[in-house]
Order: sequence, then structure tokens, then C-alpha cells
Amino acid sequence: MKLTKEQAQEIKDQQSQASTTKRVNSPELEEILYEALPILDHGFIRVVDYMGNDTSIVQAARVSYGKGTKKVNTDSGLIKYLMRHWHSTPFEMCEIKYHIKLPIFIARQWIRHRTANVNEYSARYSILDKEFYLPKTENLAAQSQSNRQGRGDILEGDQAKKVLDLLKGDAERTYSNYEEMLNERYDGTIIDENKIGLARELARMNLTLNTYTQWYWKTDLLNLMNFLRLRADHHAQYEIRAYADVMLDTLKKWVPTTYEAFMDYRVGGTEVSAKGKSIIQKLIKGDDISMEDSGLSKREWNELMEAFDLKSKLI
Repeated sequence: MKLTKEQAQEIKDQQSQASTTKRVNSPELEEILYEALPILDHGFIRVVDYMGNDTSIVQAARVSYGKGTKKVNTDSGLIKYLMRHWHSTPFEMCEIKYHIKLPIFIARQWIRHRTANVNEYSARYSILDKEFYLPKTENLAAQSQSNRQGRGDILEGDQAKKVLDLLKGDAERTYSNYEEMLNERYDGTIIDENKIGLARELARMNLTLNTYTQWYWKTDLLNLMNFLRLRADHHAQYEIRAYADVMLDTLKKWVPTTYEAFMDYRVGGTEVSAKGKSIIQKLIKGDDISMEDSGLSKREWNELMEAFDLKSKLI
């Protein structure tokens, strides 16, 4: 991970600030506030601001649901109740803002989560840094034969080396052409005093998608959990999952009680359809049942068997 001198100084200045507030805070999150947490080869995530903590969720819920929450004796119990029954608005009362540095191809996947306020580094205004994401060999894989969105067998030896050489060569070549079209290097020096550079908004189109960009990404707690439920899952693409895993740790530091409920009911839990529930009930009773009699598709059946580790018991 590489920080510019300006970014390093900004972090130093921010972390040296001393302030008092009457608002609630999260001590563990305060410990890493502004810190650049490294991801991939040049990426990072920084928590730069947040609002609320576990008590903010409880406060919002008790205002919203009034007497209906009196049966819940503790804040932890209430948060678990809200998570278990898919209540949403109390979790929207907390917000967090990240500064994220990530490859462009991951940013384009990430932006599909249209539930945040985003302000991205402008390559119309500024020159992008000469930094590219190059996967480690253990993360280079062939296309999966069974999943159009996934990876298959790991590439090894000469194949892996060739792919990395191509990725690095293409990125360096296109960036060199980018600088030539701009007539300006990323450090601001002019290449040819007698040459007029192409507009930055046009020159950027030449860059590869593994070039790094940066943005500020602000979202509420509910939508952060929705994001993490998908992107921290083992089925998610490795590169975006690397970011989600770090964000999952910031969630734990920020709202530890909510994190525990989230891991229990969302990440570790399983949704079951009405037909799936009926099958589980029949199996508990000891009834024999097959996929053909279940009313489920083959994929639904396999997912149900995998979720409850039932496949071996039905053989």
C-alpha cells in the first residue's frame, strides 16, 4: 500500500486532533479512525467519520415501537429481536463514511449497490496515480465451467507468469500512452514544452481497469450490512471480498452488539422457503422424501441439502 505525502500528512493531522463531544461514540472504532487499513497490493480503507452506535439503534427502536419492546429486557436482546424479525429503520439511524482506494473494475462492481453517497476521484480534473492491481498467483484462476460468474482451477507455472506479464505490460504501456497524450506525468512534470496535451477527460479512456481509483463512500448501517452480507460471502469475487472483510472488522468495532446479531442471523443464518420448511419437518419426523417428490428444482434441493448438511444423511 502506498500513500501520497499529502495523504500521509492528512492522516497524521487528523489523528493528532483532540476534541470532546456530547454525542455517543465507539471507543474501538475511535482507535482506528482515519487509519489506512491496507487491502490488496495498493488499496486501503479508512473510516473517516461515523454517527451513532448500538445505543442509537435501541433508542430509535423504543421510540418507534413503544410498549411493544417492553418484553425485551436488554439492549442486546432488543437488537437481536430487530435483526431476527427483519426490522430495518432502527439500523438506518447509524451512518459511516469510508475513504476507499480500489481498482476501477472493483469500483464498477461495487457501485451497483445504489444505497450510498459516493464521491469519486475525478480523472477529468486530476491525473490518476501510476498504480495497478496485480493479483497474487494464488488468486489467478481459470473460468469456472459451472459458474459463469466464478473462478475455476488455479493457474500455475508458465500460465500464471504469462497472465501476470500481460497484465503488468498492458497496464504500464497504456499508462505511458496516457502520460504522453496528457503531455504530463503523474508527478506534474511536463514532458514536452512545445506540445499541447490532450484533455484529461479524454486521455483517461485509454487506461486499464486494474488502475486504482479512490472515493468517499457514506452509507447507513442497514445498507452496510446488506452490502457485507453479499460481498463478505465466500461466493463473492475475491478482490471485493478483501474489502468487505476489512469493513466487517470495522463493523465489529463500531457496533459490536449489532455485529454479533448480524453474524448470527444474516451471515450464519439460512433462509428457507415454505416448501423447504415442509421438507425439513418431514425429515425430522423420519419420513422418506426425494428431490422428485419435493416440488423443488434441482438447484433449490441442492442448496437446501448443503445448508443443513443433509445430503449424506439421505444417501
